[in-house]
Amino acid sequence: MSATTGDTLAPLRREWIRHTPAERLVRWAMFLAVVASVVWAVRTIDIIPEFLADAPEQMADLLVRMWPPDLAYYPRTVHAALIETLHIATLGTVFGFVMAIPLALLAARNICRVPALNALAQVGLVASRSVNSLVWALIFVAVFGPGAAAGVFAIAFRSIGFVGKLLAEALEEMNPGPREALRAAGAPWGAEMLKAVWPQIRPAFWGVALFRWDINVRESAVLGLVGAGGIGVVLEDAINFFQWDQVATILLAILAVVLIAEIVVTRVRARLL
Repeated sequence: MSATTGDTLAPLRREWIRHTPAERLVRWAMFLAVVASVVWAVRTIDIIPEFLADAPEQMADLLVRMWPPDLAYYPRTVHAALIETLHIATLGTVFGFVMAIPLALLAARNICRVPALNALAQVGLVASRSVNSLVWALIFVAVFGPGAAAGVFAIAFRSIGFVGKLLAEALEEMNPGPREALRAAGAPWGAEMLKAVWPQIRPAFWGVALFRWDINVRESAVLGLVGAGGIGVVLEDAINFFQWDQVATILLAILAVVLIAEIVVTRVRARLL
């Protein structure tokens, strides 16, 4: 074998190593950090082993108390509370869109060319998403008092960040050609939005609207636990008075509404999009 052939095959005889020593060290450090975090979390939340071992027996006892559900309780109290929950979700979604659309326009860099306004709008969207709907509900219960109004505003303010972020991304991804053509023809800004922007983001708009309403129906079901109206108020009362057969009826009603909302949203999306 010639020297040239030997030099060609030399790289093939090298020992293959998947990770360098530095990479292995980093991987082990990350693994140890994750383990230490889990151990720290377990020690912090103070899990009582006796209660953990007894949990299956307690859960079985709770299910026995829930069966059979008190179906006669539904027309007396649950139905009206479910309708109120749907109203909270719907009105909250509408108000959320009304407030989110201006922020989305300001956050989209191809619509608003002022970096300071872009940053300010992004801060508003992040602030809305960072606060849980139950926290918003607590805030508005303190402002408006217990009731459905607090739930509507909690859902609306929680929806702003989600809706505004997705609409801003849809605006930034649209084709600039139609807007430039209308601008070159001397069309006003409103005409650009109506004739060039809206047709492009309309599918995203309706998709986000339906998806957010579906989410809000689920979130509205628990707002009553903090006094913000809806089925959660009835659920809390039943739990506080240990009426587990009524709790089962309420949970079945919530499950049915969520499933129906999912079916409706899926079919409407298929027709619109």
